[in-house]
Amino acid sequence: MSDMKTTPPEDCRSLEEIREGMDALDREIIRILARRVAYVKAAARFKTSAAAVAAPDRVQKVLDTRRDWAVAAGLDGEVVRGLYRDIVSYCVGEEKKHWERSQTEI
Repeated sequence: MSDMKTTPPEDCRSLEEIREGMDALDREIIRILARRVAYVKAAARFKTSAAAVAAPDRVQKVLDTRRDWAVAAGLDGEVVRGLYRDIVSYCVGEEKKHWERSQTEI
């Protein structure tokens, strides 16, 4: 987020500045989500089956870890876990599509 030129929340003097900061953060979050999807697509290269793509044990570990990280950051861990459940579900779907396409190219 080094390229963001926004006012820190505690220094904002208007609702407009607050909204600009939140919009900038949301753009950054989306950019980071796109990068995360690129990583899961790359991970598909190392998977040997559709079951390996799904990796339910790994999913649970990710969700639990993100919940713990959220709590440590002062956030509601269960809310963040739910957000990550959606993110991981989307990513697994993208990885599976990428993996299936790669299998037809063999």
